[in-house]
Amino acid sequence: MKKLLVIATASVAMSGLVVADIHAPPGSTYTSSRKLGRAISNILYGFMEIPEQIVRKDEQYGRKAGWTYGAVDGTSRAMRRLGYGFYELFTFTCPTYRGTFKQPYERCGEDNRIQMNVHDGLSEFPPELGFDGGWDHSRDQKY
Repeated sequence: MKKLLVIATASVAMSGLVVADIHAPPGSTYTSSRKLGRAISNILYGFMEIPEQIVRKDEQYGRKAGWTYGAVDGTSRAMRRLGYGFYELFTFTCPTYRGTFKQPYERCGEDNRIQMNVHDGLSEFPPELGFDGGWDHSRDQKY
């Protein structure tokens, strides 16, 4: 009985010393090199928002809205990307968003769920037209 009490007391005492550690905190993927890459891609490829918004507005509202509203909205988004690109190019060594290098692309008064609201917010990198480069390619075909 005495041995069981000593083992239980030692287990409780040792479990108090165990501390969980997050090996990869949520902000660990946002580094200064990623911020620099995001700045360069926004400067070089931010103009791709213009044809992207023309296509999106064409699908949502029709052809006339695509070529008018889509072109204006795409130009506005391209200019914002250009501004963010130069801002992040000059400040890529400094954490600027709540102590991290995460992109500050959020609308005033809203949370930072950009990927869920692509219509209003900006995604982290400019859009790709014609193909999706985010998918892995393999040799097997599926019909």
